[in-house]
Amino acid sequence: MNWLQEIALALRMLRRDSHSGEIGMLAAAIVIAVASLTTVEFFTGRVEQALARQANQLLGADLTISSDRPLDPEFEQNAHAHGLKVTHALRFPSMAVHVDGTVLTEIKAVADGYPLRGELRIADQLFGAERVVHDAPAAGTVWVDARLLTSLHLKTGDKLKIGQVELRVVALVTQEPDSMTGFFNSLPRLLMNEADVAATGLIQRGSRVRYIFYVAGDAGVIDAYRTWAQQHVASWQHIENVRDARPEVRSTLERAGYFLGLAALLSVIIAAIAIALTARRFVVRHLDACAVMRCFGARQAGVVRLYAVHFLLLGLGASVVGCIIGYLAQTVLATQLVGLIAVALPQPGWLPAAHGLMTGIVLLAGFALPPLMSLGQVPALRVLQRDIRMPRGFGAVGYVLGAGAICGMVLWQAHDFRLGIYVLGAFLAFAACSVLLVRALIALLGRVRTEGGVNWRYGIANLRRRTLGSVVQIVALGIGIMALLTLTLIRGDLLASWKATLRPDLPDRFIINIQPDQTRRLAEFFSTHGASPPPLFPIVRGRLVAINGRTVSPDTYPSDRAKRLVDREFNLSWADRPQPDNRIIAGQWWSSGTTQGDQLSVEEGIAETLGLKLGDALTYDVAGSRFIAAITNLRKVDWDSFQVNFFVIAPPVLLQRYPASFITSFHAPSGETTMLNQLVREFPNLVMIDVAQIMAQVQQLIDQVARAVQFVFLFTLAAGLAVLYAAIASTRDEREYEAAIMRVLGARRGQVLVVQLAEFALIGALAGLLAATGASVLGYVLAHRVLRVPYVSSPWIWPLSVICGSLGIAASGWLGVRRVLAMPPLQTLRKTI
Repeated sequence: MNWLQEIALALRMLRRDSHSGEIGMLAAAIVIAVASLTTVEFFTGRVEQALARQANQLLGADLTISSDRPLDPEFEQNAHAHGLKVTHALRFPSMAVHVDGTVLTEIKAVADGYPLRGELRIADQLFGAERVVHDAPAAGTVWVDARLLTSLHLKTGDKLKIGQVELRVVALVTQEPDSMTGFFNSLPRLLMNEADVAATGLIQRGSRVRYIFYVAGDAGVIDAYRTWAQQHVASWQHIENVRDARPEVRSTLERAGYFLGLAALLSVIIAAIAIALTARRFVVRHLDACAVMRCFGARQAGVVRLYAVHFLLLGLGASVVGCIIGYLAQTVLATQLVGLIAVALPQPGWLPAAHGLMTGIVLLAGFALPPLMSLGQVPALRVLQRDIRMPRGFGAVGYVLGAGAICGMVLWQAHDFRLGIYVLGAFLAFAACSVLLVRALIALLGRVRTEGGVNWRYGIANLRRRTLGSVVQIVALGIGIMALLTLTLIRGDLLASWKATLRPDLPDRFIINIQPDQTRRLAEFFSTHGASPPPLFPIVRGRLVAINGRTVSPDTYPSDRAKRLVDREFNLSWADRPQPDNRIIAGQWWSSGTTQGDQLSVEEGIAETLGLKLGDALTYDVAGSRFIAAITNLRKVDWDSFQVNFFVIAPPVLLQRYPASFITSFHAPSGETTMLNQLVREFPNLVMIDVAQIMAQVQQLIDQVARAVQFVFLFTLAAGLAVLYAAIASTRDEREYEAAIMRVLGARRGQVLVVQLAEFALIGALAGLLAATGASVLGYVLAHRVLRVPYVSSPWIWPLSVICGSLGIAASGWLGVRRVLAMPPLQTLRKTI
């Protein structure tokens, strides 16, 4: 038989099986599995893009390219060729003059269209009512920040001389998107129109100017443009998006990706369990057909190949239907987010559909082909007796390959290797431990079954009589329930813990450039106004010049972030003890008051970026003086705390001899403007940075992730219940036969129903108990190792899981056997002959 004949025969078998019911069950399981996966991928992909785009409002664009020289026109030409929106700006320092006062100012000249993302907010007076504007300052006018306003005693309408031109102050700028991507902009700021730059006469050969090119557009196009730009940027040019900017925003986006990715991953696990049990029923019900083909001379390879084609056609058709349903379902879910996300959801790509097709085929092949491959090795008589033994030879290899494919699928779907390893390891360990525990529990129940009624005893006897089948069913259902419980924990407790890390009283103002002789006066100022003096942290500016005696420069590193870190000065600090939001993950902190100064504590993220490890000797240049110190510990910093933190910290004895300024942070109550106004006037040299907008942005991101996970949970819950019902139905043939025998022997219909429900309730209770334990352990691991949020144990999970598991599986079982109880026993027995 050639391959065309095999395909034709496989199609006839598929058409014939569609009338018998089991093929519909398997197709439904694949459809539900693929639909749940593609819905999650379509939807979370769109939400992640929207959240990233909304976070880009902090950068003023989706992507920026900055340089100290004018950019080659090809960057803008290529952006236009990609259909992207662009604008640009210049940043340079200059003196701002008003009457007899002068202040060194950071001037930003912007073109029309700025910003491409985010909002510009201005006010008419200090701490006055804000309004959103969508255009740059008009030609001949400027907007100034609070520090410049107070330093020169400006008010709206005053003239300010910049270079050779006088410009009129028309507003106070209160929010500027890309001004929030760094804290240490020590100069007052001024925003002007790019058209006025030439008249100032300030841009000359050798001038200190930073040219910034802003780009915005669809995520896929931005990625393509970034790839192109990375191949064309020079060493003095830097590409940046929001993930490269503030660590708080980068941390929030990373954690959002974990939450959404985990939701999709759990749906894959539920799908795998459903397909496994449904495929098992399909194979068992086709033993007779395989036996007949073997008796008529069909070879093992021919039988396996025929059913492989059969399953391939079934998998492709069902997967296509599942992808269509997934696309339609995510459209419905997306409409629920209208108004919840500040930017429009981008259109979904087709990659999730490809993932769905691949997932359907791999899941089906991984769980269905191994038993099929073993059929050729089983004697015909044994096949006719419907007894599939553990496969050997190629069958065992098939199971190993199938299990490997499923594990690879889970790791791939996780989109993060560490997350995938934790989840996969947890479920594999759960399955292994559950097999041993279930066998022990079934044996224990067998010893106490004489204590209950006849229905209870018969239900326990059924479990013991089919020990292997009961173990497989309980463990499979336990894994499914565990996945649902884990998603419940994520949706509720873990998301709540994440939101709780952003407390209302977190610092929302940072003050930098505090001089040593101002520390006492500043503390007295806060005390006078009824506030606790905030802690002060020293800052010493130093440049990293060598690692282990080897000189480093931006050319030493390939990544843009590493180049920027090496190319600028670090904010070093000293401390006797680590801050509460810092955790030592390697090495040891120095003892308080130590006289050994050649020690450094480095944040793990920057250590990874620069390739640093414990024991490395770092050489820093501080105002022309160099020191060498070794890394003695690495720290993990909780950037979500919005506290003052540093990449590099040393013992006090090392840095106290160098010139230093101080930084602090505090929380300003909403509407409190009197104290802030007075603080700016009494300490005009200080730079006060308002990060309330960043905190609001992060809080909004968290809220939107919570809503997205809730939507995903609702769909995954519905899919999980449906596939769990399919799993219960996978043993319906055996139960139909047993019910018919019991009724022939005189059992009443109600009695048979109670017996079946007792067995289902036991299965559900055992599965729920195991699932609650597994979900709690996995939730703890994910909270501490991946999501980095506090974990609060939920005692309700055990009784709720046992009760819901028992009732849910019993209800699903009743739905599966009620038709059998209404059927005459003789009709049921004739079907099995």
